[in-house]
Amino acid sequence: MTPSTTGAGVLEGKVAIVTGASRGIGVGIAQRFAAEGAAVALVARTVEAREGLPGTLRETVARIEAGGGRCIAVQADLSDPAARARIVDRAQAELGPVDILVNNAARAFYEPAQTISEKRLRLSLEINLVGPFDLMQRVIPGMRERGAGWILNLSSATSVAPSGPPWDDFAKHRGVATYATTKIALERMSQGLAAELHDDGIAVNTLAPVAAVLTEAAEQLGVIPKSAPTEPVETMAEAALALCSGDPRELTGRVTLSLRLLEELGVEVRTLDGKALLRA
Repeated sequence: MTPSTTGAGVLEGKVAIVTGASRGIGVGIAQRFAAEGAAVALVARTVEAREGLPGTLRETVARIEAGGGRCIAVQADLSDPAARARIVDRAQAELGPVDILVNNAARAFYEPAQTISEKRLRLSLEINLVGPFDLMQRVIPGMRERGAGWILNLSSATSVAPSGPPWDDFAKHRGVATYATTKIALERMSQGLAAELHDDGIAVNTLAPVAAVLTEAAEQLGVIPKSAPTEPVETMAEAALALCSGDPRELTGRVTLSLRLLEELGVEVRTLDGKALLRA
């Protein structure tokens, strides 16, 4: 399989939607795509700052525009079907037909499955599974019409079943079962759609980090143990770029991890502006 070439405007002329683009991995992917020439619709629940969490859509827009990229900010609550319906319409009206969809936004409640409320369970399913499925259904017809498209769903290493007994402390005490369940479902749904859409030239993949990505929000929420191995956001952004610029008839149906994919494809990690290789 030929690895995608990065650092050379490989997304020039493409339009991408990236959800959860106010902080963390979503910001990194949006910046990296814009650096490669994509016009990006940045989606998040709020444009301004949320209390207790760093990062805003306005800041992401400013970063991309400062680098010469083109983008728009789309405020949308992904738990609301009516709000989701406006995302694709706005992106297409202001940027053009959507070539790439990155479902990055997620909601995780870190509490035991035995005590989580039905309201929180339904909200997790709505944002982590139903929302991505809805957006995929909305972009697929246009992609099929044009004979090409790329859909990337962000998953999590928590989707890997814990081994035991005995169980480790993370499995026993971190309360990740509900969140992990939504990501497992997202992975299987993505594989099914990859098969259904292969003849249409539409790639569908899922991507998760090999190690925890220590974003500002994750650090502030304290959900990553201090002893846990971490990786920079640039590795996720580079892997996302590879999956959204490769041959959709070959690089599809993957449930893959960032560093392992990059090693397989022989792709080196670049800075988010695409101008240089990332140095350890």
